[in-house]
Amino acid sequence: MSENENTNGGETPQAPSANGFNALKAHIARNKIDFGLWCTRLATIVFTFNYIIPIFGSGYNMYYKALLANSATSALRLHQRLPQVQLSREFLGKLFLEDSAHYLLYSMIFFYSPPVTWVLLPVFLFALLHIASYALTMIELLGSNALGLLRMGIGIVEVQSVNLLRTIAFSEIFLFPMLILSLFSGRATLMTLFVYYRFLTLRYSSRRNPYTRNTFGELRFLVESYAQNPSCPAAIRNLVSKMVAFISRLAPPIITTEQ
Repeated sequence: MSENENTNGGETPQAPSANGFNALKAHIARNKIDFGLWCTRLATIVFTFNYIIPIFGSGYNMYYKALLANSATSALRLHQRLPQVQLSREFLGKLFLEDSAHYLLYSMIFFYSPPVTWVLLPVFLFALLHIASYALTMIELLGSNALGLLRMGIGIVEVQSVNLLRTIAFSEIFLFPMLILSLFSGRATLMTLFVYYRFLTLRYSSRRNPYTRNTFGELRFLVESYAQNPSCPAAIRNLVSKMVAFISRLAPPIITTEQ
């Protein structure tokens, strides 16, 4: 006799299906913050697209809405990582070890500055990268064959995740010289440069995301390889050596152990 049959010979009522819209609703009810993160990341993507191609509303406003949505994502993620807020030096130290705190600071840096399209590139790519995995979780709840085209797009994003993270790191680094140039056109201030430098040092010493640090290493290797080429003029070689030494001295200490 099957274990699913009762002793009276009747059939035991079937359990509700584990998949379907009801399962999705139950999952969202159990994971409100995760779903909230998915929504704010989706908002970041939508607002970025609308900034580049203004379909709904002013592109100018969409720029700041994208930064605001990224701020909401970072704040929710910080709430997950550090739910107990404390007014202490130790808590602040833990706070700024979190990648979410870095990008909350990032959004604050540019929220009161004129729009720079490049600024939205890392927040857009981070939103795209993180929304994909959770979207797949929700699609699985709808059924193994649901939304096949969307599954394909998510698969492409996941396959390219390393390249996306490297692109984010490059965008973080190259934004700094762009801000220096923007300083002369009045689109950035010395305070913007100072705080963004602090942001870069936090990204460089990130415990969970080594891509910014690795990208700095790759750029240093490329520049030094060019400088050591016999065809490189001596003046440029000396200038490169001094610049590399100066930037290396600015590198913060690295914390390798994760708490």
